[in-house]
Amino acid sequence: MGTPDFSVPTLRALHDAGHAIVAVYSQPPRPAGRRGLELVPSPVAREAERLGIPVRTPVSLKSAEEHEAFRALDADVAVVVAYGLILPPAILEAPRFGCLNGHASLLPRWRGAAPIQRAIMAGDRETGTMVMQMERGLDTGPVALTARLAIGADETAGELHDRLSEATAELIAEAVDALESLSFTPQSEEGVCYAHKIDKSETRIDWTLPAREVHDRIRGLAPFPGAWTEAQGERVKLLRSTFGEGQGEPGTILDGDLLVACGEGAVRLVAVQRAGGKPVAAHEFLRGARLGVGDRLD
Repeated sequence: MGTPDFSVPTLRALHDAGHAIVAVYSQPPRPAGRRGLELVPSPVAREAERLGIPVRTPVSLKSAEEHEAFRALDADVAVVVAYGLILPPAILEAPRFGCLNGHASLLPRWRGAAPIQRAIMAGDRETGTMVMQMERGLDTGPVALTARLAIGADETAGELHDRLSEATAELIAEAVDALESLSFTPQSEEGVCYAHKIDKSETRIDWTLPAREVHDRIRGLAPFPGAWTEAQGERVKLLRSTFGEGQGEPGTILDGDLLVACGEGAVRLVAVQRAGGKPVAAHEFLRGARLGVGDRLD
């Protein structure tokens, strides 16, 4: 049970290990294309179809009909990775070994929808992925397996997403191989925090913040939805940054390689994207935008 690109390696790992996958559940096709008129299956649904596995895409799992259809699969276990739908008790209790969830954080830190982005935005130096037994609460179940990953100083959410996706696939495969002997440990009651969905109001950079917070926000929102600023009234997405040395009025460009002053310290913008344009290096952007030392980003 999964939907986005993040979940695809797990499906492949289970298939390659020779497990009998009786069905794949994924969210329904979504409008896509330039006009949004074409309905496109999710990445997981497309991979399942490629592998010849039956795909189900219910809008909800709340109905008695869906409960009965799920029970009729007679599955030993349900593997859930970024599915995106709430599993009612009737679904959670149907498989012989319940529902195993692969979650990309070191629980109980960053329960919820956006654990990868939130970990980077908070300046965490370590994250990981866990296999837990699902229960009615949001990411509250006991944990069986854990893999820990260091977060690079300039690593973006996109880069960490890809590493965690592969780590989750490996951990899930290990868990399913050892299904009958897994032991579970309850989560700690301390350190609980929630990874709420990213709100649009969080994506505009406030240059009065310290350089550390600005840098963490830029990389935590890259590549999607993307942090942004305004340059001469034009919206510019900030895709990659690193720390630099300098001081000045927040938002001021301090050199010819896009070093920007923050409330404390400075951040060097490495890659940016103008509205309707493609990602470019800092020096290309400065040349095209006709910006220079002393100009301001807002």
